[in-house]
Amino acid sequence: MERLMQSIRIDINNKIYVKDPESSNLGKRIIEQSILMIDEMGFESFTFRKLGERIKSNESSIYRYFENKHKLLLYLTSWYWGWLEYKMVFATNGIADKKEKLRAAIEILTQTVEEDISFSHINEILLSKIVINEYSKSYLTKEVDQENKEGYFIIYKRLVNRLYEMIVAMDNDYPYPSSLASTILEGCLHQYFLKEHFPMLTDCNQTTTPTQYFTDLVFRTLKPKNNA
Repeated sequence: MERLMQSIRIDINNKIYVKDPESSNLGKRIIEQSILMIDEMGFESFTFRKLGERIKSNESSIYRYFENKHKLLLYLTSWYWGWLEYKMVFATNGIADKKEKLRAAIEILTQTVEEDISFSHINEILLSKIVINEYSKSYLTKEVDQENKEGYFIIYKRLVNRLYEMIVAMDNDYPYPSSLASTILEGCLHQYFLKEHFPMLTDCNQTTTPTQYFTDLVFRTLKPKNNA
């Protein structure tokens, strides 16, 4: 899988960026350092001026890649969902049993993230923390409907749809497959957030993982057919 991932390019909607950051060393440094800085100081405190100082480049050079930091956050979160999508597709592609395929998909989407050496300029562990803490800020805006029309969230929606299809394949009588699929993705972020900041509000802890919780939730909810 690692060899396959090394040949993968995660395509992001080109309306999100001015210039593709993957096209130059400066662009990759912008992505690399923005992940480190947003993790360190939070999205609200992060600015292009501070990023320019960190990478020893003019602030104006960053604007050649991204119109604003909102677009940068959209890029980072889109990349993360695209990366998870590829991991899920590779992990489930050869599984014929529908129940085990869904189980494997849930595990990929909800497990604690480990660093992927296939992308040297992106720290997936820190990026996952940013998604957990900051993802909602990418869509809780007045512009969300327009940005949705322009395809800014297409990767996330595609990932939910892949999970939806696995749910329907296992139990096509279940009346809420889209809601369950989106609950797994959004709920996983929430459980990791609660585990870190409000541990009294979740049963996930050092011994019980979000993966265990969502696997139990899904398979208590669905009623697989005999040939599933």
